[in-house]
Amino acid sequence: MKMESADLFESNVTKIGELFPEALTESFNPEGNIQKAINFDILKELLSGSIAEGNEIYSFTWPGKKEALAQAHTPIRKTLRPLPEAGLDWEHARNIYIEGDNLDVLKLIQESYLNRIKMIYIDPPYNTGHDFIYKDTFESSKIHYEESVSTFSENGERLIRNMGTNGRFHSDWCSMIYPRLILSRNLLCEDGVIFISIDDNEQENLRKICDEVFGEQNFVAQLVWERAFSPKNDAKYISNSHDYILMYTKNISEFKIGRLPRTEEANARYSNPDNDPRGPWMSSDMSVKTYCAESDYPISLPSGRVVEPPAGRCWSLSKNKFLERLQDNRIWFGPDGNGTPRIKRFLSELKFDGMAPTSIMFYKDVGHSQEGAKEVSAILGGGYFDGPKPVRLLKRLMTLANLKDDSIVLDFFSGSASLAQAVMETNHESGKKIQYILVQIPETVDPKSKAYEAGYRTICDIGIDRIKKATSKIYKENTLLDENVPGFRAFKLASSNMKEIFYTPENYQQDLLSMSESNIKEDRTDLDLLFGCLLDWGLELSKPYKSEEIASVAVHTYDEDALVACFVENVPEEVIREIAKRQPLRAVFRDSSFGDDAARVNLGEIFKLLSPDTEVKVL
Repeated sequence: MKMESADLFESNVTKIGELFPEALTESFNPEGNIQKAINFDILKELLSGSIAEGNEIYSFTWPGKKEALAQAHTPIRKTLRPLPEAGLDWEHARNIYIEGDNLDVLKLIQESYLNRIKMIYIDPPYNTGHDFIYKDTFESSKIHYEESVSTFSENGERLIRNMGTNGRFHSDWCSMIYPRLILSRNLLCEDGVIFISIDDNEQENLRKICDEVFGEQNFVAQLVWERAFSPKNDAKYISNSHDYILMYTKNISEFKIGRLPRTEEANARYSNPDNDPRGPWMSSDMSVKTYCAESDYPISLPSGRVVEPPAGRCWSLSKNKFLERLQDNRIWFGPDGNGTPRIKRFLSELKFDGMAPTSIMFYKDVGHSQEGAKEVSAILGGGYFDGPKPVRLLKRLMTLANLKDDSIVLDFFSGSASLAQAVMETNHESGKKIQYILVQIPETVDPKSKAYEAGYRTICDIGIDRIKKATSKIYKENTLLDENVPGFRAFKLASSNMKEIFYTPENYQQDLLSMSESNIKEDRTDLDLLFGCLLDWGLELSKPYKSEEIASVAVHTYDEDALVACFVENVPEEVIREIAKRQPLRAVFRDSSFGDDAARVNLGEIFKLLSPDTEVKVL
């Protein structure tokens, strides 16, 4: 097994090769091995006439963009280590919480959740000059490095406060968000949608980046959220009362917007003065400005009066269509039969269920910033997190995303975990089983803060505690072992389960021979190895699994028989046979499960005989 994140460069070569097989060739990689490659000269010939070259092309760029693009596609050798004690109802949980740098996490889950996410919501740093952004590997000048105010996550990742005096102020932020959006697009299903909160500092740049990553044609709206309910009279110029939420789909032709419930006020516009059996209706003007001779004709009213369209206008219906509507009692001449004709539109025949959402979201409908802060305080007992989004806002976005019963939502800047609470409340109210995946770098809490005094050491501590307490509050009438109560599995980004020698056998030296007894790090458990295999095989992390003993040997079965794993050394043949008899889709062992080459050959022969369709791999 490779035990590293997907190589997106290789994936792109494969995709281009499928579209243009003439351009597919072979070349040597840096290690001297043969690999698939693209003959770019041939590709240019195949696309002749559509190649954009030179300086006069429309594009959005910044210093560091090429490095950021390469960063998105470069594989990493890391893993996600399970934290059963940090989660809730680990064995039955369907939700995921991950501590770690979201760029690395997005790379690790590329295969497991490829085309599986229905909705992504993120609230990234707004780049105000006061918030921290992820440092990653994009370069800055020495002066910038020395002047930047920095901090570290619990795992040592550098975060910087991107000051306005930095000459790369916008470029650094663009280089941070760009690779993450590229990776997130891969995870969206065809009718998936992403919402991104932002303010005036970077909304213009973010819009251009999203146009490139998701496609300008997949832009849905730039929503305006009224986040403040009262003006700030001490504002120097304008009291800014709103933020933006950019909304893009993966494929606009596949996406259907979720509509809002109809209000009593909207339904009150419909009445039934003539007791039409089709129910309440409202009338609309029958004249239009666009002139058409076919629709310019006189109409005789029931009162005997004859009317014609207003000057320069015509009717919206041709004469034949008008007569059809008239016969079907779909024309209204007013209560006395002497009014200008109007078209009857029935409430029961509306084209869409619900009401079309508007681009402006008022705080009275979706909450404001102080409401979000009060929600955190009410659950945790104090204001331990700055700027959380209100749950009502996120529930509105979930409505617009048109989530299905089995939808998965993702937030990789999860902060205080507002989205988890929004998902739980929605599920509890609707009976749906929407799942969430949250990712948050374990940024350390200021030792002088109230959060630190309350015992929180990282932002992840706050988020995890909020999820647990929100679960207890929302599902207070259930027990935690009830299948209707959603638990979550917690994971932590970590170095690979495999020793470095696993990846660099050419570097063997005499003093390293002692390490070759096992290629797996000594502190890694069966659970670490199992979930590392799931990532490598591209399986979701939230499926049920069980551990059992066969002939006194621990065997792990994941998602019924999607995968069976045994990581003991010198695994007995009877255990191998029992696993093969179950005919799992996949089976995995560790290298030291076999004493010699003969035992390896025997493994293959057993599966060939008892379960020839099982894919067998070795760590």
